[in-house]
Amino acid sequence: MMLKMGGKWFGIAAIGLPLALIGGGIVVAQIEGPKRGIAPIASTGDFEVTGVSVNVSGKNAFEARQKGWEEAQRLAWAALWRKTHGAAGAMLSDSTLDGIVAAIVVENEQTGPRRYVAKLSVLFDRARAGQLLGVSGITQRSAPLLLLPVTYSAGAPTVFEQRTSWQRSWAKFRTADSRVDYVRPSGAGGESLLLNAGQMDRRSRIWWRTILDQFGAADVIIPIARIERQWPGGPVVGRFSARYGPDNKFLGSFTLRTGSSAGIAAMMDQAVVRMDQLFQTALADGRLRADASLVLEKEVVEEEELETEEEELLSSEIDPNIEAPVIQSLDDVVRSIVPESPTASAPVPATPAQQRP
Repeated sequence: MMLKMGGKWFGIAAIGLPLALIGGGIVVAQIEGPKRGIAPIASTGDFEVTGVSVNVSGKNAFEARQKGWEEAQRLAWAALWRKTHGAAGAMLSDSTLDGIVAAIVVENEQTGPRRYVAKLSVLFDRARAGQLLGVSGITQRSAPLLLLPVTYSAGAPTVFEQRTSWQRSWAKFRTADSRVDYVRPSGAGGESLLLNAGQMDRRSRIWWRTILDQFGAADVIIPIARIERQWPGGPVVGRFSARYGPDNKFLGSFTLRTGSSAGIAAMMDQAVVRMDQLFQTALADGRLRADASLVLEKEVVEEEELETEEEELLSSEIDPNIEAPVIQSLDDVVRSIVPESPTASAPVPATPAQQRP
């Protein structure tokens, strides 16, 4: 009987152990799971010119690429000058451009034996290029704002649970030229569980302070993208709205459209630029302000304030119309209880019968 019961309990344990292991695996999968989160690029103060198209040829593929990059530098400088001053300016030599160009980012390229066709982004060093452009690199920015990009696709909201085009566009967006100080989480590790779409409906200031303190932010901004596919392989409509704060306040919205799913990435990049303009406009209008209830500041009491409070307290306690109580000594108390006896030194008046004739 004991062996049978022991075999029964052994069978239950043998079944429960795999279930426990599976349950632990589910918890770990919720945290790790598939690849999620995209680390944002380093947002330096460099000037950036994107979408520079080149189409050049050379003796070989290496020479064609070199000519293409040099052509991209010249075109990008001309575009940057027009953007800054509103008119065309003097061109710089290739050696000067090599000294002020910080990097060249390849967006798309096609190489051949003697031809190079590409779309490039050129980054100019702000310190060196700023002197030639006559602009300053110091701008007044907002308080640090935690970015929570929410994507609605097929009715389901997604933030960092999986990689999305909306998050990718925000991760590669260069925030140096924006007046909004974005704090962009990568979504790696436990951030996907902490930062989710359910946070938009949470109003607890204590909870928001805990989250914002972990990321060094003063408030939260929530750009929302709703993707609507008309039919499989057909047009895609993107409806975008900007919200901020624990109360989920509305700032603005707009709509974009692309011909197919292949254009979603480009639509998202364009939407990020317009969304940044919405946030900057709200900041300039005074609508994008950090919630004072999220910032806890210690009250500093100075010595002068303490002295003033003591004087006010004393003046409020003393009333000139009320007479001060009379404080009796011990002798006065004794005299009021025991009558005084005649002393020897005091003369006693004689009665008429005692007076001599």
